[in-house]
Amino acid sequence: MSYCFEGLDPGPYRHLFSFDDAELAQQGIVRMTVDSPRGFPCRVTLVEAQPGDNVLLLNHASRTDAGPYRTTHAIFVSESGSAAARYLDEIPPALATRQLSLRAFDAAGMMVAAMLTEPGAAEDGLLTLLDNPAVVEVDAHNAVRGCFAARARRI
Repeated sequence: MSYCFEGLDPGPYRHLFSFDDAELAQQGIVRMTVDSPRGFPCRVTLVEAQPGDNVLLLNHASRTDAGPYRTTHAIFVSESGSAAARYLDEIPPALATRQLSLRAFDAAGMMVAAMLTEPGAAEDGLLTLLDNPAVVEVDAHNAVRGCFAARARRI
């Protein structure tokens, strides 16, 4: 069975990098300079931002439907993320080494299953959830901090 992870469209975030820190703060956004090769996963590229990169820490609505699972949480967006990544039948690098909470949703936006996966086990967990024909997409969240990581859609 095929699946696809896609990064977020960078368009809504591009203009924010031209704002000064005070303008960003008015919108609840924090600019950071990456100081570690791990810990700043970009939601556009789905890879770790690298030391010296500029990122924005901002709130993102990952589930926007009016149902009970509407979700918002903090994410990082890297200034170097110029195009949304696409990973077909492959776990993106920023997800592969993390403990994840996988949440499976049906076409009506209802959660029908969920599980935790250890680093390196995301694909097995994802495929187990996608074995359920009712599942159309699976949201991956970092299990420790709860941040939205990416969405996988059945192909």
